[in-house]
Amino acid sequence: MSCVRDDGRARAGERMRASPEDRDGDDEREAAAPTAGRVTGRRGPRPAGPATISSVAAAAGVSRATVSRVMNGSPSVHPELAARVRAAAEALDYEPSAAARRLALGRTGTVALVVPDLSNPLFQNVLRGLSQAAGKAGCQLLVVESDEDPEEEVVLALEARRNADGIVLASPRAPDARLRELSERLAPFVLVYREVAGLGAPSLSIDNRAGIGEIVAHLTALGHRRVAYLAGPPASAGNAERLAALRADRGLELTVLPCGSMFDHGHAAAGAVVACGASAVVGFNDMVASGVLTGLRELDVRVPGEVSVVGFDDIAFARYTSPPLTTVAIPANELGRQAWERLWALMNGESGGYNVRYQPRLLVRDSTGPAPS
Repeated sequence: MSCVRDDGRARAGERMRASPEDRDGDDEREAAAPTAGRVTGRRGPRPAGPATISSVAAAAGVSRATVSRVMNGSPSVHPELAARVRAAAEALDYEPSAAARRLALGRTGTVALVVPDLSNPLFQNVLRGLSQAAGKAGCQLLVVESDEDPEEEVVLALEARRNADGIVLASPRAPDARLRELSERLAPFVLVYREVAGLGAPSLSIDNRAGIGEIVAHLTALGHRRVAYLAGPPASAGNAERLAALRADRGLELTVLPCGSMFDHGHAAAGAVVACGASAVVGFNDMVASGVLTGLRELDVRVPGEVSVVGFDDIAFARYTSPPLTTVAIPANELGRQAWERLWALMNGESGGYNVRYQPRLLVRDSTGPAPS
């Protein structure tokens, strides 16, 4: 199955043969012509070799252009004529060339996903949801990693768009102004984990402030006031939103520690967490939180007896850390599927639909407890 939905417009090859009015006339004449001798089922020996569009046209008594329009799903062909062509194709076991069809329709049959870091399970979940949805429509998925480099991300996104019919940007690191500048060259595209005012592309984002709000309410209810935040990549919009939400709470004595987005970044920050005297630490994401949790254990710091640890994202193994990680959950697989639905609509000239901002949900596990007295 192709990833193209025909919109009824004339194809390049057909425009060379006839105008729309001429084609309609051809369809009427072909539909009215006698059907004797044409293929309506499997009869007699088949021609040697694989069936071609020419053999289907000859068997159905129509032009090659008509066969092409029927195979591409064009609604402009007379129903009786279309049925005759399909019967001939079935009798001859004709399989249209996917490459030729994509060339004729000006499509690649590919969509692209650009992520900052493929080793992050969060993006792997988005990839899975997008890949499964695109595969059902017959599309291939091209995956590109920018390695957290905003400028490299721009270069890779433009290159990916040249080789794909549409693109999904997952948590792009490029500044808002740069994305607005490139929007026409990237279109059609969808944003995931990012919302940019005035961009015009559909976005599926997370309410980071609400997620941090739930974390802060949980920690303060447990008596925590001195909190450390292990900051994510500087170019991450999500990191900026989470940090701003923490700073907005005047009831906290907040220490911000530069960190990153991966397990080893959190692990390396464990000593700094202990040194700052915080009773609770919030990781930029679950990978960072899992890393610091392991590092604290290696330093013989009890979690949550001496320091409570909280993550963000609820990746699959967050519940299997020791102790299981308190975090906020976001629907990563659902984001991938929703991104595909919006991209598919845009690729077919329709509206990408409304923007969605998902509300994270706090999951309290054993890595948080009362602040030490």
